[in-house]
Amino acid sequence: MKLTNKILIGCVAFLLSATLANSQDVSIKIGKNEIGINQYFTITIQVENDRLKQYSEFPEIQGFIKRGTSSSTTTNYINGRMSSTQALIQNYQAAEQGSFLLEPFTMTINGKEVQSDGIQITVTEAVQRQSRRRRDPFEEYFGNRSEPEEYIDVKADAFVALTLDKDEVYIGEGFTSTLAFYVSRANQAEMRFFDLANQITEIVKKVSPANCWEENFSIDQIVGEPVKINGRQYDRYRIYQTVYYPLTLQDIEFPSFGLKMIKYKMAKNQSFFGRNRKEDYETFYSQPKKVTVKELPPHPLKEKVAVGDYSLDEQISERSLTTGQSFNYRLDIIGEGNISSIEAPQPPEDSEFDFYAPNVTQRVNRSNGKVKVVKSYDFYAIPNEPGEYQLGDYFQWIYFNPRLDKYDTLTSEYTVQVTGESRKNLSIASNDLGDFYDQIRVADNELTSLNTQEWISHLVNIFIVLILAFTAFLLFKRTA
Repeated sequence: MKLTNKILIGCVAFLLSATLANSQDVSIKIGKNEIGINQYFTITIQVENDRLKQYSEFPEIQGFIKRGTSSSTTTNYINGRMSSTQALIQNYQAAEQGSFLLEPFTMTINGKEVQSDGIQITVTEAVQRQSRRRRDPFEEYFGNRSEPEEYIDVKADAFVALTLDKDEVYIGEGFTSTLAFYVSRANQAEMRFFDLANQITEIVKKVSPANCWEENFSIDQIVGEPVKINGRQYDRYRIYQTVYYPLTLQDIEFPSFGLKMIKYKMAKNQSFFGRNRKEDYETFYSQPKKVTVKELPPHPLKEKVAVGDYSLDEQISERSLTTGQSFNYRLDIIGEGNISSIEAPQPPEDSEFDFYAPNVTQRVNRSNGKVKVVKSYDFYAIPNEPGEYQLGDYFQWIYFNPRLDKYDTLTSEYTVQVTGESRKNLSIASNDLGDFYDQIRVADNELTSLNTQEWISHLVNIFIVLILAFTAFLLFKRTA
């Protein structure tokens, strides 16, 4: 009998524990997929019949900023049985209007992995809140909206800055300038950008130096990037980035500028109903910056050379040639620098080769704060004399490398072998000056006095005048 009771008690305990275990339900709920720019998108994790003890990080959503969490607990009694639900809501604020993708994600909630499908989120214009005409039945508990609401200003843990990757450069050397807004992960103030396109236009007009060549990075979408500054975590929102190449020795100064943001004041008495925040503005100001421009070291070509970090790539159509056989030689200058300052190599003129003006192509890649360029020169050439030739004697390109702090030369490494007859005589024949010079072979070699030639010229002129006078006399006599 005792054994039977023990078995019965054990079965009851097992069923009870299984029931309790199954009664705990964890889930993830996604908010509305279409919201106004002034509304939050939400992700809610929920635990039924248990406390929310542990959960992993909520996902990041490109184009959105995490704006704090809120929690709620619901308890129900139905037919004498109690059930409870505890929820934690993560709020997300959109940085701009548009369509954004929340990719599928997994969170660990109370030790259980819960998966959620992704969703496409559409952010539209600000949604106007409808006023409530009926008296709120819970007004006693959630605030009297007839009284004027008091709002408090929450200090923003954020700043705007123009950062430079170098504060001293050589003339012609590029440096990257980045204009960004930084928001601390511990920030409690709610903010969003205001009229950003027009503000950027005015800021760029104010800070862009006139004595620089500019390569601008196109920023199509402003999203937060995690960065660490002095040991603190921030989200960086890059709004303008460019590389400047100083063209003169004048130092470059960037003045302070202001970025106006929408910042919300929060209601002193928060309620589930009514207006809990009020739109306001705050302008953040940058610190001025300066870049010192240095002169290049002495060199005969320092006024003409390009400045940057370059390498050489080359191709040739044929390395074994005969005289008169044309070939193509392509030279690519690759690296970081101002592509407009790269000039074509000039092969020296001699009788061994005929080089023709090259075809030029260029490519510019702007990414990760760097400007990488490729400038290609495609030469057409004809060898005139047999022999072995080093193309390095014809193709050399001198530049200044600021990374190594010295001048450097890119030189062709190709050798060509030319066979066949010399084309010098052919070159002379092709430059034949015609029959006039052929008379040299039959002309009299005797020297003639210049005075004799002048006397003969006078006699010829007198004879012509007499002929004209005689002709005029005959005409006058006939008409008389």
